[in-house]
Amino acid sequence: MNKKNSKPTIMFDTWILGSQARNHGIQVYAQKLLAYFPEMATQYEVRIVPYVAPNSENGNDMPAASPDFRPKFTRLLNYSRAWKWGGANFLAFAGGADLVFSPICTTLYFGPMVRSVVTIHDLIPVVHPFRSWRMTRILQFLYWSAARFSQVVITDSNHSKNDLMNLYGVPESRICVVHLGCDHETFHDRPSDPDLLRQLLQKLGISRSYIVHHGVIKSYKNLKRLIQAYRSMLERNRNLDLDLVLAGPMGWDYKDILAEAAACEGSKAKVVFTGSLSDTDLAMLVKGAHLAVIPSLYEGFCLPLVESMASGIPTIASNSSCLPEVSGGALRYFDPRSVEEMSACMEEALEDQLLRTELVKKGRLRAREFDWRRCAEQTLAILARVAGG
Repeated sequence: MNKKNSKPTIMFDTWILGSQARNHGIQVYAQKLLAYFPEMATQYEVRIVPYVAPNSENGNDMPAASPDFRPKFTRLLNYSRAWKWGGANFLAFAGGADLVFSPICTTLYFGPMVRSVVTIHDLIPVVHPFRSWRMTRILQFLYWSAARFSQVVITDSNHSKNDLMNLYGVPESRICVVHLGCDHETFHDRPSDPDLLRQLLQKLGISRSYIVHHGVIKSYKNLKRLIQAYRSMLERNRNLDLDLVLAGPMGWDYKDILAEAAACEGSKAKVVFTGSLSDTDLAMLVKGAHLAVIPSLYEGFCLPLVESMASGIPTIASNSSCLPEVSGGALRYFDPRSVEEMSACMEEALEDQLLRTELVKKGRLRAREFDWRRCAEQTLAILARVAGG
């Protein structure tokens, strides 16, 4: 353990940086923290030790080593099951870490071997179980373990904090809310190059104005109802002529979404699945949209919501979970379980120019409040406090 007068050592669990989490918001979260932690470590008088695996994506773009930021190689990260089910816990203990920080709650840290601070972004496996009973049970156990054994739980919103208290009985004193940030260098309202946008839309098969939703395709994103609401709107209002673009890779429980999109064939409605996109192409696609819709049943924070607002396009969202909290009440909201209400809200946001102007202005102002540097500072302050005992 930590010797007298030496700086506390914080191990950073980098499992989430692997290819299995590409295009997920949690990977963005870990990358942004690691980008700022090296310069902040000296200020907070701690040493950060991120574990990385040789010849793997875990070490890609890792900041250079410094006296207070010391990446350490371990082949154990190449064995996901061993890492998650006790290997990381033992490695932290054997390495003399005063604290482990895990930006995701699916690695077991338990017992008296090492103290941990874990970020639990949401309680989706509890609130919206997956179709796979086995996956749901495993995730529910891992989430419970993180909530039970962590010295402090970091979460993304007050809504998630209340879920941790109500569903897992975590004392309020052990929960810290730290809002995520927004990459304002990538997602902004400056005009895109029209030729580059035209080329991107042509490549993706988008031939008219479009409504956009971006993020990994998953069941709790409520995209089946979004497709239904979109098709209903076009059938009701013949003046509207838009594609629906769902930007992002396939996640899980998405077969119903694909089936609903296929049902649009032969009608005026057209659903475009883009698959994974680079950050540059994704930001350009979002910025070029006529409307962004966030219909999720549940979110812990929802980076796509903030990114859409920052891009200066009208954005509407469901009134569920943390979405009104994160957006600061700046948007127009709908019941995510009502296809009719969602459809009517989309139609209004497309046709009411005064509303569109208001949504852009208020959304842009709210998005400016989210900053990755601030998120990193608040997170490292918590870690330094716990690591110092």
